[in-house]
Order: sequence, then C-alpha cells, then structure tokens
Amino acid sequence: MASKIIDIHPHIISKDTQRYPIAPLGGKRSVWSSERPIDFEKLVASMNEAGVDKAAIVHSSTTYGYDNSYMVDSIATHPKRFTGVGSVDFLASDASEKIRYWHGKRVTGLRIFSAGSTFEKQADTLDDPNSFKAWETCAELKIPVVTQLRREGLYMLFTLVRRFPNVKIIVDHLMHAPRGDQPPYPRSAFLFELAKYPNLYFKLSTNNVRFSKDGGASPETFFPKLVQEIPANRIAWGSNYPASKGTLKEMVDEAKAALSCLKQSDQEWIFAKTAQSLYPALAD
Repeated sequence: MASKIIDIHPHIISKDTQRYPIAPLGGKRSVWSSERPIDFEKLVASMNEAGVDKAAIVHSSTTYGYDNSYMVDSIATHPKRFTGVGSVDFLASDASEKIRYWHGKRVTGLRIFSAGSTFEKQADTLDDPNSFKAWETCAELKIPVVTQLRREGLYMLFTLVRRFPNVKIIVDHLMHAPRGDQPPYPRSAFLFELAKYPNLYFKLSTNNVRFSKDGGASPETFFPKLVQEIPANRIAWGSNYPASKGTLKEMVDEAKAALSCLKQSDQEWIFAKTAQSLYPALAD
C-alpha cells in the first residue's frame, strides 16, 4: 500500500456565485457541478477523512470557463498542500499572457477540455497552429498540459506530442480504458501504444478503476497489463471527485483495493511520486 497519496483530479465549486459567477465553457454547465458540488472547505475535510496528503485541483471549466479565480484564491490559503491545474483559451491572441498571469498565481498545470460530458463531439482545434505559441509558453515555463479527448482526436495528440517534446502531456482518464474491454485488452492497444512517446503521461482516475470491474475485466488483469505496457512513473491517480459519484474516501479505498495487485514501488509512483514529478509544487 502506498505511504503517500496525492490526488491530481479533484474539482471545487464555490457557493458564492456573486464573487465567482457561473460561466461554463460552451455555455453548457456540467450536471455534476450543479447536482453535487463541493467547495474548497469540503474538499479539505474530505481529504483529511480519506488520508489524501496533497492535491492538484483541476479547475472546472464546465462551471467557470477560463476564469480560474476560485481555484487560485483557494490554493492561496494552503499553498504547501495544493497546486492548480487551470484553463486558458490556447487559441486566444493573449493566451501566452494569460498563461503567465495564472502561473504567477500557483497554476502549475493546464488542462484543455476538448471532449467530455458537455461536448457532443471531439473538438478539432487541439492542434490548431494558432495554439502553438501557447504551447511554446508551456514549454518555457515547464507547465504540464492535461488533454481530455476521445480516441478520434488521437491524430491531434500525435501532432502535439511530436512538435512539443519538452512539454509533459497528460492523457486524461486513460482515454476511458478499459471500458467494454477484457483480457487480453485488444481495445486498449491504442492506449498502450502511446507509451512510446516519453513526454506522454497518463491519469488513472476513479472512472478507470470502475471500468476495470466491468464485464470480463478485473483490476487483477487490467492494472498489471497497464504497468507492463506503460511505466508506473508515467501514471498518476486522480479521484475525479465529485464529478464521479461517491465520497472521496470511497474513491481512495476503491483505488487502493484495485491497485493492491501491483508491486509496492508501482503503487508508490501511481499514488504520489508521478504526481510530484509532474507538479513539483507538491514535492515533500
């Protein structure tokens, strides 16, 4: 069992809609953020209950668009325990300036939401050349970039991985593997193939833990296969709390049980050390 736990994918929603107005990306708010929001104080209490040491809070762009204010204001109250993964419009003419601004407020990672619950289709702008200046700024500032995308967006990911080899790019939710798959996991082969790119990292979330129990799959067959194909030092755990249903403690317990089949050193990387390599602000 891992001795330290770092969560690289919790979200927070403020109760104060005057100070932090709702303005979701694309004009459509995520269901979870309106039905089961948790604020920063609740996240801290949940982390204490679940035994989570530190976290990289992921800004909810499906609640606040590109305004990272609530996240950075919250992080400022506990700077040694938290860092932020913010959202910036990479296609905007002032994208680089915005990246530098938020970076100065402890946003040490960025996330591009190009597909998900509020997007019916995979956006086709991920590798737009107009975004390259923003990517160059991320390379300069050593900011990792999380990409939430569907399999049909892989061609754009390949463009970015090859063009920006010095940017650590994190694939969100293992692109939903192993949903609908079972040993020997042929439908996840595309994911395993991505391991050949050394600047690609992979977020293993509560979604993946739960997918590993579907149909003919099991944690004992999927996760050993995963670390056989992708080194554990490029995989990091994230709760997806509260977007996924359940308490944070339940999610931690689920992840611990599912990954208990792995050797201790792999668990240490997935639960903490990879997160610290991606976000040095969370170092011991």
